[in-house]
Amino acid sequence: MMSPTITAITEQARRRGRLNIFIDGAYAFSLHASLAACLEVGRDLSPLEIAELKRRDLFESAYQAALRYIALRPRSEKEMRQYFVRRGLGQEAIEGLLERLRAEGWVDDGAFAAFWVDNREAFRPKGRWALSAELREKGVAQEAIEAALDPLDEEESAQRAAEKALRRYASLDEEAFRRRLSGYLQRRGFAAEVCRRIVERLWREVERERLAKADPLQGE
Repeated sequence: MMSPTITAITEQARRRGRLNIFIDGAYAFSLHASLAACLEVGRDLSPLEIAELKRRDLFESAYQAALRYIALRPRSEKEMRQYFVRRGLGQEAIEGLLERLRAEGWVDDGAFAAFWVDNREAFRPKGRWALSAELREKGVAQEAIEAALDPLDEEESAQRAAEKALRRYASLDEEAFRRRLSGYLQRRGFAAEVCRRIVERLWREVERERLAKADPLQGE
């Protein structure tokens, strides 16, 4: 029995980088162009070779999809593992993909943890406790979490978080101001003592501003 023979290789019109493979005059399957370098018209392919090409193509497709997913924002290894599971990949393929992504620097939990902390600092400051909990949920090891949190000045972060929220509390009486601002900071994982100092500091500022508005001469 003759082996299937490649009779044509054509580029796909709508998907750059993919080739259509025709066997014995009929369309058989498509491949990433990078996987087709060894193919040429007239070459015979055994069923096992065809199965292996299709397997490698699925792997490459999953890899390219993973890069697009990571391009949205860095991902932890756990996130990538969950992503591959959602795509229906088997354990062997997942481990192979993660190994490749780690080797190429696309998946690095230490770098991911540093990114996560920096991003929170820039856009939504949180305390060490909250950040540590978030990173554990992402599957990051404790050693990497501690390294990412080491440069963090929690009091400075709490100050910035409180200043962003100050407007909504500035008109409250002292008891409500202290209770609500303290609760706001604690919900963001800041230590109780840090919250106490920040609330005290900002309440004094609010008091000074109120006095200055009531009697402009006192603000001078």
